[in-house]
Amino acid sequence: MVTDYFASGLRNLGRKKFRSFLTIAGITIGVTSVVLISSIGAIGRETIQQELSALGLGSIAVSVDQKLTDQKMGTEDLELIRSMPQVQSAAPILMGYSSIRMRGLLANAVLWGIDAGSQQVVSLTPRYGRMLTQSDISSRADVCMIDQNVAKLFYKRENIVGKELDAMINGNYVKLEIVGIVSSGGNILQSMVGQMIPCFVYLPYTTLQHYQGKADFDQIAVTIAPQEDAGAVSNQLSNALNRFHQIGRGFKAEDLSAQKETLDHLLEIVTMILSLIAAVSLVVSGLGIMTVMMVSVNERTREIGIKKSIGATKGMILVEFLAEAFTLSLIGSMAGVGLGVLFAWIGCKTFSITFHVAPGSIISSIVVAVIVGVLFGVYPATTAAKLRPVDALRTE
Repeated sequence: MVTDYFASGLRNLGRKKFRSFLTIAGITIGVTSVVLISSIGAIGRETIQQELSALGLGSIAVSVDQKLTDQKMGTEDLELIRSMPQVQSAAPILMGYSSIRMRGLLANAVLWGIDAGSQQVVSLTPRYGRMLTQSDISSRADVCMIDQNVAKLFYKRENIVGKELDAMINGNYVKLEIVGIVSSGGNILQSMVGQMIPCFVYLPYTTLQHYQGKADFDQIAVTIAPQEDAGAVSNQLSNALNRFHQIGRGFKAEDLSAQKETLDHLLEIVTMILSLIAAVSLVVSGLGIMTVMMVSVNERTREIGIKKSIGATKGMILVEFLAEAFTLSLIGSMAGVGLGVLFAWIGCKTFSITFHVAPGSIISSIVVAVIVGVLFGVYPATTAAKLRPVDALRTE
């Protein structure tokens, strides 16, 4: 019985193919907008979280509060932190905003002074050449690693191991040999908004200390064991350093994962607002369904009178027209979901981002679109059901 109603609905929609196509297209555009925005929001949140984690924002940053003390962090503080059982790894961090020069070209850069090896808070994956070694650290070698985007910016290719760059440190250009090309945290962000995010250059922290004329660290980035509570460990780290330096307050440990959660919540709100704005088009599509259904009722008044005269009830007429509205909405929403997912996939491939869909948003988009379509079809269907057979048969 139900399948008969849908079959009848499809036949009736086929009578005015172009009009039905335009109505379905309106629903498709609305659903596409909602699915695309929600997909972009979900993919964007996941990608940004991965990038921020790769940049070290999934760890604890230990630093000196300059408002409370003039103490400095040095090697002894690093060893103290590394000796704590809650700590998985700790790396000294020096960072400076600068500029680099190669082949007569200039670019803004962030100089990262890091330790040896690939297990840094800033995620580094070697692509060409080698990583920094303990020998580089101990000898304060004039070497560096750059990410692949920097190589492509200056040489239009990735492998430029053995080339040299000039880095501005403390007011003077220092010549550094490129010993490695890495894939680093922030690569995706650089690809998407390269003008806003500077180049990354990684050199031994001892080298950066030497040219900056300092012996302390800006920060010590700490990665804790997965089972540990970041907030509790942060308090333990700051208390241990304060006791070591025999001061009441002065060292602070910030849980950077909390900042990630705040950003993620903000992105969720922005995505929800944009999705609601896009959902307005679904309401407009619903009005289109109502208009088409009212025209259909007027065109089929005599047909409705004939059906009623041979025994069709109000309920049958009502369900028949609601089935048409449901069919319009379902076809349009399914097409919209397909287009939305396709556009999201193309965008991910373009920017080399991992693609994934949020099944919940897709299902909710279909359900909302169908509900809106059926609700806007209620009035025309009710109007058709209330027609008196005698009046309907008189209509030419």
